[in-house]
Order: sequence, then C-alpha cells, then structure tokens
Amino acid sequence: MLAANPAVFAAVAGLFGLAIGSFLNVVIYRLPLMLERQWRAQCAEVTGQAAAPAGESISLSKPRSRCPSCSVQIRAIHNIPVLSYLALRGRCASCSAPISLRYPLVELATAVVTGVVAWHFEFGFQAGLALIFSWYLIAMTGIDVDRQLLPDVLTLPLMWLGLLASLWPTVGMASPRDALIGAAAAYLVLWSVFQAFRLATGKEGMGYGDFKLFAAIGAWLGWQMLPLVLLLSAVVGAAVGITLILARRHGRGVPIPFGPYLAGAGWIAMLWGPPIIERYLGVAGLR
Repeated sequence: MLAANPAVFAAVAGLFGLAIGSFLNVVIYRLPLMLERQWRAQCAEVTGQAAAPAGESISLSKPRSRCPSCSVQIRAIHNIPVLSYLALRGRCASCSAPISLRYPLVELATAVVTGVVAWHFEFGFQAGLALIFSWYLIAMTGIDVDRQLLPDVLTLPLMWLGLLASLWPTVGMASPRDALIGAAAAYLVLWSVFQAFRLATGKEGMGYGDFKLFAAIGAWLGWQMLPLVLLLSAVVGAAVGITLILARRHGRGVPIPFGPYLAGAGWIAMLWGPPIIERYLGVAGLR
C-alpha cells in the first residue's frame, strides 16, 4: 500500500517523524553531556587526578525524561510529540515551569523533513537511506546550535555510511568513485580555508567538526554537489550572521556555528541539487 500510494507513504512517514523528532531531542540534549563526562574521565586518567563526581549515570535511553525544574518524571501521556506540549500549554504538568519551544519545533521539523523525503524518493531503500541522512543532519544541527560542537560519534559514522551506500548502485546517491572523491575533497576544501584564514588573521574561523560534516555530505552526494552545498551554506550563513549583528543580537566577536548551514545546504542538495545546478547552468549560458 505504501509503495503504491506516495501520499500515504509521506503521511505515515511524517507521523513516524514526530516520534523520531522526540528521540532526536534526547540526542541533542544528552549526547554532549555524555561526551563531556567521558572527556573529563579521560583527562583525569591522563593527569592521574581523581575524577570529579559525575552525578547520575545517563545514556540515550536512561534515565526516563524528567522536568529540569522539579525533577519529576514525565508521564507517557505528557510525552506525546507536539500534542502534549499544546495540551499543557508549554508548561510542566507538575510545577508549571515553562517548557522550551525548541522541543516541539524539533519534532515538527523532523516530521516535515521526513514527510518531504518520503514524498520525494517514494517507498524504497533509497528513501530509507535519505531519511537516515536527514535525521543525522537534524541532530547535528541542534547540537551545534546549543554547544558549537559536531561530535565525531555522529560525523564519522555518517561519512562511512555514505561511502558504504555508494557501493549499492541502485540505492546510493553517488558512485563509489564520486563518493570517495567527494569525502576527500570536501574535507580538504574546508581545511584549506581554515588554514588560510588562520594565517591571515591568527584566528580559527571554524572547527574540525565542520570539515568532517562536509566530508560526510561529500560521501553521500558525491563531489559534484560540493560547490552547490558550499555556496548555499556560505550565502545563508553570511546573511544570518549579518542580520544578527545588525539587530545587535550577536556580537561581532561571538562565533556563529557553521554546521547548521552545511546541514541545510546538504539536505537541499540531496533533494533538488541536480535541477538547481542545471537551471543555474542554463541561466548562465554554460550548457
């Protein structure tokens, strides 16, 4: 039924995306905390110092979600994506503390992204791979916005998945050759920009996580999409940064995460990259 009805498949996928969005909220919040504790423990081991108490053990599955204000566990009925937020009017059922609007927004965004991907690729393995790629991008966007961090535990597996997917001719979005060149070229391009900026200014303009995310996008989409992804991310990033500075909501010396713009540009290129490039070449008279 899902294969025969693209609209039904997109709708079902969108509903499923709400649940995935709820899980991605957990990843965005907990994964940086888990990594920070691991790093502190490793530093203590290297220096021979006693590790500071880490508090309650956390993972992506435990403990159950709870209110950060009153620490009361959130009941299942109050944890339904988007609907619970609306029913509770954005407040905790126990202490009435406000709940961040980010949680339902991530859930809604994931539902929309999932539905669009399902509609575009239709039922099949390629749609499944495209959904995995999209969910990774959403998680990394949230983490980079919150922490200015693109963890290796997300960027590197995403890159390897893209390279492995390229070995599946009827499903992968790039050939093995294009994927390998795309991963290497993407990393080297941003690494070169980073080194040139540091030589010119004495400052670091971006983090190594950006290189790895761009390499992952290159592995999934192939080297042909890299100019489009870089152009889209740079233009949108510059526009947002200038707008924030002019609105005085962001100081000139405060870094702006680049990962969300790379992720958004990579997602757009996955869905509409070839038509965009073809249209540009036609307008520019290059074909």
